Amino acid sequence: MSYSAPLKDMLFNIRYLAGIDQIAQLPGMEDAGFETAQAVLEEAAKFNETVLSPLNWVGDQNPTSWKDGVVTATPGFKEAFTAYTEAGWQGLQHPVAYGGQGLPKTIGSAVGEMQNSANMSFALLPLLSDGAIEALLTAGSSELNAIYLDKLVSGLWTGTMNLTEPQAGSDLAAVRTKAEPEPDGSYKIAGTKIFITWGEHDLAENIVHLVLARVNGAPAGVKGISLFVVPKFLVKTDGSLGARNDVGCVSIEHKLGIKASPTCVLQFGDAGGAVGYLVGQENRGLEYMFIMMNAARYGVGVQGIAIAQMAYQKAVEFARERIQSRPVDGSLPAAGPIIHHPDVKRMLMTMRAYTEGCRALASVAAAAYDAAHHHPDAQTREQNETFYEFMVPLIKGFSTEMSQEVTSLGVQVHGGMGFIEETGCAQYYRDSKILTIYEGTTAIQANDLVGRKTARDGGQTAKALAAQIAHTEADLTASGTPDALVMAKRLAAARLAFIEVVDFVSGNTKAHPNAVFAGSVPYLMLAGNLMAGWQMGRALLVAQEALARHEDVAFMRAKIAVARFYADHILTKVPGLRDSIVDGATSVTALALDAF
Repeated sequence: MSYSAPLKDMLFNIRYLAGIDQIAQLPGMEDAGFETAQAVLEEAAKFNETVLSPLNWVGDQNPTSWKDGVVTATPGFKEAFTAYTEAGWQGLQHPVAYGGQGLPKTIGSAVGEMQNSANMSFALLPLLSDGAIEALLTAGSSELNAIYLDKLVSGLWTGTMNLTEPQAGSDLAAVRTKAEPEPDGSYKIAGTKIFITWGEHDLAENIVHLVLARVNGAPAGVKGISLFVVPKFLVKTDGSLGARNDVGCVSIEHKLGIKASPTCVLQFGDAGGAVGYLVGQENRGLEYMFIMMNAARYGVGVQGIAIAQMAYQKAVEFARERIQSRPVDGSLPAAGPIIHHPDVKRMLMTMRAYTEGCRALASVAAAAYDAAHHHPDAQTREQNETFYEFMVPLIKGFSTEMSQEVTSLGVQVHGGMGFIEETGCAQYYRDSKILTIYEGTTAIQANDLVGRKTARDGGQTAKALAAQIAHTEADLTASGTPDALVMAKRLAAARLAFIEVVDFVSGNTKAHPNAVFAGSVPYLMLAGNLMAGWQMGRALLVAQEALARHEDVAFMRAKIAVARFYADHILTKVPGLRDSIVDGATSVTALALDAF
């Protein structure tokens, strides 16, 4: 199936929920109003629908290959990546000073969703480069940035992040890769890194590895980790490529999904030490790497939305065409398309409501990121940064867990045909599973939400968000329409449950950590559900006003219907999650360990 970008929904979010015209009033964002957003998204839709989407199934059937240290991408990927970079897509939201277009994340996020819907394996390559660019912009020296940034922003070179080692999965305190200082200011890097996405390939002329390593004599644990640039090919003083660095790909993984994206085992220093260059200061590597990780975590959340969108589109197409059984209401004289059956409609509506709710949340968070980086007022920047930071684990955790449910429903809509690979929907199910794992599992996102985002400030940020939701409830109630009143009621019940959980987390994290962290993932799911539902409530209000003006009547009616479905079928899960967290926390640890 070919991909069709949901342009109307994206532009609705960007215009009315994210407030793109307000973003265009920020310094440096003056050319990024709604007209620009619309033009960019329309061009992105054409590229992703015609260039990347046709390669998605090809990549699943003809994965990237490895032989004698050489990684060869799926046929067609090299030409697609050349077209991608020549069109300037890699530099979309990066600084003009390094050859980028300087557009806001609010626009870039929507473009990123299109790329991942069209071809998630391909989209992982520019996503990792984005993270490397962000890390260098934040902590790289002027000398390093002069050498690497314009090449990364153009897409001539690509970037990776190298954290994981065989003995150190998410526990980065156990990193053993070594860095030995050299007289010329460089370092010799030696060690093994695993699960390195696009760590070796034939699409670009150089690969810029950002590597966590430990300098000799550094403190133990995470406080002794430094970050280094280790290029595949060394760079001469004139900017041209020199000798091959001492880093090689010793194998690639055979995976459940995203098969066209090479997941590499990289060996540094087998021939005396790979040449690396320190990013920022020694022993602050984890701090810098978190810049990459935060960018990547948001991006992975968008991947969840993207793959859910693709699964939904395919399920709707099948449901319109598959003839089976007479509708239970007798509306057809004989067997008809299964889209007439109430349970199929329920599944399709669930898929759509989850996807649209998470898309709206990601768009609003992107706008907060833009304000946090460009608003002239320091207090406003801080408020938006706090909002964005709270949303990142929700977007990453909730949107990716959501994608598992949506892609599973996509298979279910297809019935037995969904279990057959040739149908294509199984690929989305397989591809989506990694999203809940890489860049930090759902539990890691949930622990971050509990520890850093809720307990650390005694729940103040969470309760400030709840107060904003209450304002939306008041607006819905004042609207007075049946749909708005139901949404207000559901939001209020979910918000009160959220506040109870926030109080539980804030009051028990230190005293009863097992009880709190046993419920951390349900808390993340509760919070993500509520925050996406909040945006659906806002969308309902906007759609009602637009409908009163007779603007795009069919779209606005559909938006109201989807929001109402979200209120009735998804927001209603929140009180139950509250019960499992607050009332059922100790039951998780009730069974003795030796009984497992």
